[in-house]
Amino acid sequence: MTPHAHLCALALGLTFAFSSSALAQSDPAAEARAAAEQLEEATRALDAATSARDRVRALSQTVRAYEAGLRAMREGQRRAAIREQALERDLAASEREIAQLLGVLQSMGSTPAPVTLLHPSGPVGTARSGMILADVTPGLAQQATALRAKLEDLAMLRTLQQSAASRLDEGLAGVQTARTALSQAIADRTDLPRRFTEDAVRTALLIASTESLDGFASGLSQIAVDEAPGSLPGIEDRKGLLPLPLEGRIIRRAGEADAAGITRPGIVMAAPPRALVTTPAAATLRYKGPLLDYGNVAILEPQSGILLVLAGLDVVYGEIGQVLPGGSPVGLMGGLTVADDGIVPAELQEAATDWTETLYIEVRQDNTPVDPASWFRTDKED
Repeated sequence: MTPHAHLCALALGLTFAFSSSALAQSDPAAEARAAAEQLEEATRALDAATSARDRVRALSQTVRAYEAGLRAMREGQRRAAIREQALERDLAASEREIAQLLGVLQSMGSTPAPVTLLHPSGPVGTARSGMILADVTPGLAQQATALRAKLEDLAMLRTLQQSAASRLDEGLAGVQTARTALSQAIADRTDLPRRFTEDAVRTALLIASTESLDGFASGLSQIAVDEAPGSLPGIEDRKGLLPLPLEGRIIRRAGEADAAGITRPGIVMAAPPRALVTTPAAATLRYKGPLLDYGNVAILEPQSGILLVLAGLDVVYGEIGQVLPGGSPVGLMGGLTVADDGIVPAELQEAATDWTETLYIEVRQDNTPVDPASWFRTDKED
């Protein structure tokens, strides 16, 4: 079965599990179906791609679809596990009552029929006990039916867990293959416009003499050689509507202190390991590489006077001076070693450690930090 088929199959399995387990209020099944549809669309685009740029676009879409599908898979597994634990607690709590019920039924079944028709208080007592038994029997049957439903639900959830685990492994292998193909397609892409050539010596001198992001940003123009005049169309008309560069969630807003009490003018997003980072708009890649204590950094210039700083990447794509299209891959988050072969370890799939990577996003206008929330569409990302 192909990874795409696994995503579709898991979507159907999650739909069944959640409807029968009363978990429909959250809908990772719908997310898995949507991811499968995105993957199918990306596959068609990949088949129709005729250039490296087309392949990069289609493979980026493929990686994003896999990420969405894997996120839905993990959420489905997590919710199934929660439901399974709740059922086990219910069954354990009812264990004594069930044992008593079975004992009564067993003793009734082993008592000779003539004896059950007799009562110590005579015919009236016999009639009354028969009426009581008639009233109790439907309740016992209802309890037995509810118990049977819970046991069937529990068995189904355990089957789903086992099936989803194997599909998750295949999906992870599929997204790793797509990321490898994406890296190759980016390396093969030679048709991007280039606004300037980097002076490597000046870059090294600027990094060595820089003590802050302010100082580095103000000196970026020094590393450009033979820069073409003019600017990109710009993003002023899209202020407040730019898509975030990462499918993640915001964990710290501009000016909010971290655990060490340090505040920064940008936002911090949490994301799963190896998440894809893309350009919010067409932009010139002004710098890529390690910088100060920000880790691996990509600095984009979508228009003259505005810089987008993306810090905390593991891999940065593109060459300094190139103009990257909007929505184009600019890098990958870290979180895995080569030995992991792209498969997320089991301990990272738990709720507390699923989103292990952080991306710092800063917007600088005329070399002054501004709140990224004024530029990006952040209302649904918390």
